[in-house]
Amino acid sequence: MRKLLGVTIALMSAAPASAEVVSAGTNGFEVRHGVSLVIPREQAYAAFSQVQNWWDKGHTYSGNASRLSMVLRAGGCFCERLDGGGGIEHLRVTYVQPGERVVLTGSLGPLLFEATAGVMDVKFEKIAGGTRIVASYRAAGFARGNAGEMAPLVDTVLGEQMKRLRIYAAGGAPKP
Repeated sequence: MRKLLGVTIALMSAAPASAEVVSAGTNGFEVRHGVSLVIPREQAYAAFSQVQNWWDKGHTYSGNASRLSMVLRAGGCFCERLDGGGGIEHLRVTYVQPGERVVLTGSLGPLLFEATAGVMDVKFEKIAGGTRIVASYRAAGFARGNAGEMAPLVDTVLGEQMKRLRIYAAGGAPKP
């Protein structure tokens, strides 16, 4: 419970909203982020699957990004191992077109406890000189009527993760 509180506080203390909040209302929102890379789509796709190397440990329940994993196959899991044999399924992989598109379903962070459903649609687009990764996350449900207030926070966290993915995919090491 203490780790959950930490994750919730981290989301709530995030920077102000960016222009990437596509829509937001009392029971749902959509945020979108994109990064351009000077690498082939297959390499960008492979980097995306290595979530433990680029996801910020501050946005995990365990405080340790090395406990994250993502299996890019239908029914696969973006999961986190917890102490004592526990774990969290952050998102479930529901659609895979290798090197081109991954669709994941589930509720990230504190949304898990808000009776919401979410869809993250990640596209790997071929562009001149490389790849553009675009991630859209839509969440809707009960959310106690404050989904619109959560949108900028989720937007900031997703934006941070996409920047970290960009650094990692380009061969760098995101800040711990």
